[in-house]
Amino acid sequence: MRADFHCIASNKIEEGRAENQQVEVLRTNSWVDRIMANEGGRIGEFLLAHGGPFYDLQRQLGLLRENAFRAGSRALLFVGLAWGVPLILSLIDGNAFGQASDKPYLLELGVWARFLVAVGLFMLMERQVEERLRELLLELVRAPLLAPGSIEAAAKAVTRALKRRDARLAEAICLAIAILATIATYFRLLDGETLSWAVRVSPDGYALTLAGLWCVVVSNPLFWFLVMRWLWRLFVWAKLLHDLAALELRLVATHPDGQGGLAFIGQYPNVYATFVFALSCVLGAALAQELIAGDLAPATYGYVMGGWLLFVLMLLAWPLLAFRKPLADLKERTLLTCSAQATRHHRAAERELLGKNISAAEDAEPVAASEIPDPSKIYETAGKLSVFPVSRTALLPVSAAALLPLVAAGATQLPIKELLKVVKRLLLL
Repeated sequence: MRADFHCIASNKIEEGRAENQQVEVLRTNSWVDRIMANEGGRIGEFLLAHGGPFYDLQRQLGLLRENAFRAGSRALLFVGLAWGVPLILSLIDGNAFGQASDKPYLLELGVWARFLVAVGLFMLMERQVEERLRELLLELVRAPLLAPGSIEAAAKAVTRALKRRDARLAEAICLAIAILATIATYFRLLDGETLSWAVRVSPDGYALTLAGLWCVVVSNPLFWFLVMRWLWRLFVWAKLLHDLAALELRLVATHPDGQGGLAFIGQYPNVYATFVFALSCVLGAALAQELIAGDLAPATYGYVMGGWLLFVLMLLAWPLLAFRKPLADLKERTLLTCSAQATRHHRAAERELLGKNISAAEDAEPVAASEIPDPSKIYETAGKLSVFPVSRTALLPVSAAALLPLVAAGATQLPIKELLKVVKRLLLL
């Protein structure tokens, strides 16, 4: 009877614990649902590819709608303007085909890279980048990593980020930089004293062909404007992460991801793999032309590859540095707390085993070691906590996007085995 009574009592206790756990889970889920329905909805309004004068202009022209990017058709349109029109003008002038020494339009690698590949990819990547970054932000609420008192502040940070995204002055500066870059290209073409699809001899010296003039007026400004616009929006994202990192976060030093629960945000650089690939194609085209002309030494080419990869990783890793301080604080506080509790636990164990403490006087009210949880495992795990929420494996896709076009450029003149060795060495640094 006594055994049955203990068994029934034990079952009741276990059932009570299970019910309490279910109530706690339901309470947590209910809180998350309320947040997602209110402030979480405001956080979900962060749409990086929407907004701004250029977006509004496209919408007024009927090129896109609020809920439909029409990325494919817009990519075809802008590629047609940037690359297709100069092709038609070059065909009319007879400069589209010819010997490599004549530098015809269709053998100009830089034209293919900037006006066809890059412009097209800048359009096609919009929805992918926007949706992925939005999901990463919402994960901060779903986890939940934002403390209840920080949700409203997070929503306000998103509102500020959207104002930065839509700023007319920012896009005006992007356009001004694009025009300055185009002016530099214009003078470089005329000072080159080299006949090509873009330059012809006139009575007054060298002058631009119709295709060259179109590229100066339309194609080049469009390319550089899209580059600067994406860089500005990357800054908007980075500033938003810095604002969120300054809030109260529910980080856990013993989280299995080894980064306090923030490992998912460290995946964001790969969202920009398409952007990096587009820019790498432009750089790769320039390197290929230099290698073919014999103006670039193989050793210099290797340094350019390494420098470009370093620049890309630093550019994309910079926003994640915002979380270094909260992670470092979490690691330090956890280790100190665990250290204090470990001292109490192991002093109690020492007293039980040896009958006294070897160092210092005995405690006035000795406590059994079993009454003080041993924090050793938590201490060990917290010691391995990374204070930078990104890993080498998380950066592999974007690293490959940065290097592959450059490898293709080097393959025009260099042994592929040597190139692969360089790439492997760079990826394993």
